[in-house]
Amino acid sequence: MLTCLRCTQHAAPQLNAPPIRLLFATSECAPLVKTGGLGDVSASLPAALARLGVDVRLLLPGYSQVLEALPDARELASIPARDAFPPAALLAAQGPHGVPLLVLDCPALYRRRGGPYLDSEGRDWADNALRFGLLARVAADLGTDAGPLDWRADVVHCNEWETGLAPAYLHYAPGARAASVITIHNLAFQGLFAPEYLPALGLPPSSFSADGLEYHGKISFLKAALRYADAITTVSPNYAREIQSEPLGFGFHGLLAARSDALTGILNGIDTELWDPSTDALIPQRYDANSLAAKRVNTRALQHRMGLAEDDSIPVLGVVSRFAHQKGLDLLLQIAHRLAALPAQLAIQGVGDGDIQSAFASLAQRHPGKIAVSIGFDEALAHLIEAGADMFLMPSRFEPCGMNQMYSQRYGTPPVVHATGGLADSVVDCNPRTLAGGTAAGFVFRSAGAVDFLGAVERAVAAWRDPATWTALQRNGMARDFGWGASAARYLEIYRRLAGPAAGVRPMS
Repeated sequence: MLTCLRCTQHAAPQLNAPPIRLLFATSECAPLVKTGGLGDVSASLPAALARLGVDVRLLLPGYSQVLEALPDARELASIPARDAFPPAALLAAQGPHGVPLLVLDCPALYRRRGGPYLDSEGRDWADNALRFGLLARVAADLGTDAGPLDWRADVVHCNEWETGLAPAYLHYAPGARAASVITIHNLAFQGLFAPEYLPALGLPPSSFSADGLEYHGKISFLKAALRYADAITTVSPNYAREIQSEPLGFGFHGLLAARSDALTGILNGIDTELWDPSTDALIPQRYDANSLAAKRVNTRALQHRMGLAEDDSIPVLGVVSRFAHQKGLDLLLQIAHRLAALPAQLAIQGVGDGDIQSAFASLAQRHPGKIAVSIGFDEALAHLIEAGADMFLMPSRFEPCGMNQMYSQRYGTPPVVHATGGLADSVVDCNPRTLAGGTAAGFVFRSAGAVDFLGAVERAVAAWRDPATWTALQRNGMARDFGWGASAARYLEIYRRLAGPAAGVRPMS
C-alpha cells in the first residue's frame, strides 16, 4: 500500500475516541544526540503527534551526553538483568518540545565516551548487538502487561535497525501486546550481527530462519522489524516504491514487495520554527518572501566567512552534506571546475569520507575565492549557507527523504536535485509549464551522472540571471508547507487502524 501523503487530507478525529498511547523508540533525538536526520525526526514527529492528542512517550538510550543534558531526570522503574543484558533503569525527563522522555539508563552499555554507534576511533562499538538489543527489548516490554510501568503502549513505533528487534520481541511475547510500526529511514543500514548473539538477546532458536530474522547467516535487526512489524513506513512515497526492487532494496526488496500491503511512504516534515528565515537567530539578516532583497546581506556574510570573492554578479552554490558515495559528491568533484568557469562560486560544508574531504580541500586550494570548503559540521554555518547561497546542490544517488531540499525552498534558495526518493517527492522542476502553474521551485535531473547534473546547474544559473523568473521560483518554494502536521496526521491514521477502538490511557507511574 503506497500512499502519497501530500495528496491526502488530514484525518478527521474520531469523536470520543480515547487517545492512542504511543511509544516512540529511537536511538537518537536532537538536540540531545544527533548524527543525522533520524535525530531531527525524533524531535519533531512525536511533538506533532502530541499536538494531535496522542499520548506519546519517547524512549532513548541514556548515553553520557543525554544524561549530562538532563540533570533533573528521575528514576521511574528498575529493570533487572536477564539473558545477557545487564540491569538498567528507566528515567523520566522532559524531551524536546515538552514530549515526555523515557531514558534507558544502563551504565554498562551507554555511559561511555564516543558516539552512539562508534567509538572515538570511528569503529563500531563491539557490543552494539546488546546495546540496541536492550533498547528494543525494553521498547517491547512497554507494549505488554509485563512492562515496568503502569502506562502501556497501544503502539510501539520503532525507527531504523537500532530498535528493529522490538517487533520480534512483541511477536514472541505471551499475552496481550502492542501493535508495532517500523520506520525505515535508510535501508542501507541493516544491523547485522553474528548468530551467536541469539541466546544472549533472549530470542528463540526458531526465530533464526529465512522466515525470521536470519539474513545470509547473520542476525539482521532490520529484517526482524520488516518481518514482524504490523506496519512498515518509510520517509517518502517514492522511496517506498524504490526499495521494492534493486538496487535500492539492498537485498530486502523481495520481502518488502511481499509486504507491500503493509508498506506506506510518508514524506518527512521539517521543524518550521527552527528553519524559518524570518525568525532565524543564526543568520545575520532575517527576511521573508516579501523582502528577498535582504537575502543578499546573508550572501555577502557567507562569502566573507568562507573567503569567497564578494561579488554580487556571481551566483553562490551551497552544499551541506555528509561526504559519502550515496550523496553523489564525486559528481560535484567532476564538474566543479566547470562550475567555477560559469562563473559561479561553491560554498561547501561537510564531513565524512577522508578521500572526498581531501579532494574538496585540494579543489578549494586550486580555486581560491571561487570554491571554499569547511570540513566538519557547524549549525550556524549550515543556516548561513541555506540563507546566503543562491541555490543548493543535492546530487544524491539515493535519498530516502532528505531535509536540506526543504530547508532550501523555505529559505528562497532553489535546490538542484537528483530525481530520487524524497527529493523527487518534494522538489518541482522548473520548466515553462510549472512556471506558468506557479509550482516550479527547483531543478531536477533524472540520471545520476555528471553530465546531467551539470546541465541542471546550468539551467539554474540561467534562471538566476533572469530576476523575474528567479523571484517567482523563490516565492513558490517559500510558500510550500513542509511542516509535520500532515505527516503526523497520516501516522495517526496508521496507529488508529492498528490499535483499534479499545485504545485508552493509563497514568504514568
